[in-house]
Amino acid sequence: TLVAISEVAKQMSKKNPDLFPIKPTNYERYLVISIGTGANKNGTTYSAKAASEWGVIGWLFHNGRTPLITCYNNASSDMVDYHNSVVFQAFHSENYYLRIDEDKLQGDLSSVDIATTKNLENLVKVGEDLLKSPVSRINLDTGAYEPLEDGGTYEEALQRFAKLLSEERKLRQSNSAPAKEEEN
Repeated sequence: TLVAISEVAKQMSKKNPDLFPIKPTNYERYLVISIGTGANKNGTTYSAKAASEWGVIGWLFHNGRTPLITCYNNASSDMVDYHNSVVFQAFHSENYYLRIDEDKLQGDLSSVDIATTKNLENLVKVGEDLLKSPVSRINLDTGAYEPLEDGGTYEEALQRFAKLLSEERKLRQSNSAPAKEEEN
């Protein structure tokens, strides 16, 4: 997500004609949907006491899990979401950034390498349930995700984003139509 936003800003700075004369800091012109892969952030997978006794191998592989990779992935996605939330809120454009992720996965659902038919069907159910849940956003003071007042569901938010994309496409087509006619 961060790389994509940076690339768009870079193209705006280079005055790419496909992006109109938009300033890179005009975050109301960005429309970002960030989709996570799910995690188990609420569970207490490891105790600090147990982790303090692990060696290198324990951090790489412990009871069928990979603690170091889990910590790295969670920290990376959390920091990108936090950064994007700060920037979009600072530019009063928070309604143009939507993070969709499920952080309460448990058991086989939270594993990245269990691709059984049953587990995949259960993941589809998790996704369907997530669409019906209220849109949440990170509270920049507490770090906790909180449902947005009047934010609707993720399904409704995706429909709003789809409408915005459709309107933007129509705008771009109408702005480029005269130029195409002049070329002929």
